[in-house]
Amino acid sequence: MLESCRNAQERWGGVHQLIDRWLHERHELVTAYKGLVDVPQVPSTSSEALQGFCQLMVDYVSAGHFEVYEQLTNEAKAFNDQRGLELAKQIYPRLEAITAVALAFNDRCDNGDCRDDVSLSEQLHHLGQLLHERFELEDCLIEVLHNAHQEQAAALV
Repeated sequence: MLESCRNAQERWGGVHQLIDRWLHERHELVTAYKGLVDVPQVPSTSSEALQGFCQLMVDYVSAGHFEVYEQLTNEAKAFNDQRGLELAKQIYPRLEAITAVALAFNDRCDNGDCRDDVSLSEQLHHLGQLLHERFELEDCLIEVLHNAHQEQAAALV
């Protein structure tokens, strides 16, 4: 997951400042996730690491829904990019479903329901799979919109 995050930054870094910042946030989120699942945590720091991960996750999904997706849709509309708009129409419902799972996980942790190590491990594994799927969907959306608009912008010059 971390490697695909780096690949996305290499492919689209510099396209747009908003996307650059968002991809950086994605990298931080993946790093925090790996810190939770790859390294056994000391009980006193486990809660802090989990809380930090949840905050990064909420910030990341919020930026996606309230900033990045909106910007990409506006760009598609500005370039009359019907292919991009259709893709967004197909992808957004799945992104929203993954967001709902991520926010529910955050809420469970806020309520103190993430204390069972076995259950937490299973929940994190499932969440990691969904986040990986989300990143792939987002990358697809960015790639289609960027490539279409880059070609159109070059034709205008």
